[in-house]
Amino acid sequence: MDGSSARVNNSNMPATARLNRRPAPAAVMPAYALYGEAAATPAFDAVHAESIAARSRLHGWEIRPHRHENLCQLLVVRRGRVQVAMDGRSQALRGPALVTVPALAAHGFRFSDDVDGWVFTLAENHCRGLAAHAPGLADALLQPRAAALPARQAGVRALLSAAQALHDEHQAGPAPFRAAALDAAVLRLAVAALRAWPAAAETATAAAPRALGHVQRLRALVDAQFRRQPTLAALAAQIGITPTQLNRACQQVLGHCASQVLHQRLLLEAQRDLAYTAMTVEEIALDLGFCEAGYFTRFFRQRMGSTPGQWRLRAGVKT
Repeated sequence: MDGSSARVNNSNMPATARLNRRPAPAAVMPAYALYGEAAATPAFDAVHAESIAARSRLHGWEIRPHRHENLCQLLVVRRGRVQVAMDGRSQALRGPALVTVPALAAHGFRFSDDVDGWVFTLAENHCRGLAAHAPGLADALLQPRAAALPARQAGVRALLSAAQALHDEHQAGPAPFRAAALDAAVLRLAVAALRAWPAAAETATAAAPRALGHVQRLRALVDAQFRRQPTLAALAAQIGITPTQLNRACQQVLGHCASQVLHQRLLLEAQRDLAYTAMTVEEIALDLGFCEAGYFTRFFRQRMGSTPGQWRLRAGVKT
C-alpha cells in the first residue's frame, strides 16, 4: 500500500469507559472513539446505547469536554438536570430534555446525581445511510442543539417511548435480525426526536472554524471515495488546500494526521465486511482498493493486532 495513499477507519466499537482517562496534548481537544475494542465485540454495531447514569457516575457526574471523530450522539433526559457545554456555549436544562451532538462538536456535560435518561452513540455515516430515503432527516438531526421539552406533550411521550425501545433492543444482545431491529429503532427515535423539538430550539449552527471545516470536508470526501484509496494530495486538492495545510488542520482538530482519516474508514469497512458478510478476505481486500490480499492483511494486522481471519473468528462470525 502506497504510503501517500490515505486510508480511513471510523473507530466505532464501545470504549466509552475511557472518556476522561487519557491525557491529550494541551492544544488538542480530546477525540474519543466509542467502538474501539473490536476483539471484545461479537459483531459490530453502528449504535451504542446506555443509561446516562451508567457512564457519568463513574466520573463524578461530569463528562469533560471532548469530541468524537466519526460518531454523533443523542441524549434523552427523562428526569434530572444537565449542564450542556457545546462548541463554546453553555446551557442548563431540566428533563425532559433532548441534546444532539454531531461528529467533531466539542462537548461536555455535568449531570445531577438523580439524572434519568439515555445516551445513544451512532456511526454518523450509518445514520445518514438510514435516513437516505427521507431527505433532510439526517441533516436536521445531526445539528448541535439542546432544549428542554414540555413534559405533557404527546411528542415527548413518543420520544421517551422510542428511546426506551432502542435502549432495550441494544441491551438485549444477539438475536435474529438484530441489526435490522436496531436500524428500525434508530429511525423511530430520530423521527420522534425531530417531532418533539420545540420551534424555539431551531437555532442556526455557528460557522465552523476554518480547520474544523477542512476536516469535515475531508471526512465527507473520504466517505465517498475510500474504496478508491485517493492520495492525500488528491484529497487536499479537492478541498482547495495543500497536503501540509490539511495535515495541520487534522492535527489541530483531531490530534492526528490526515492519512489516519482514510485508514480508519478503511478499517471500519473491513470490520463491517468481516462481521456481516460471507466475503473472503481476498474479496474484501479488492473491494477496498488493495491490489492484493497480502497488503490488506498487513494493513489490518498492524492496526488490530490480528489478521482479518483471526479477527473474524474471535468475533464469532461463521462463513
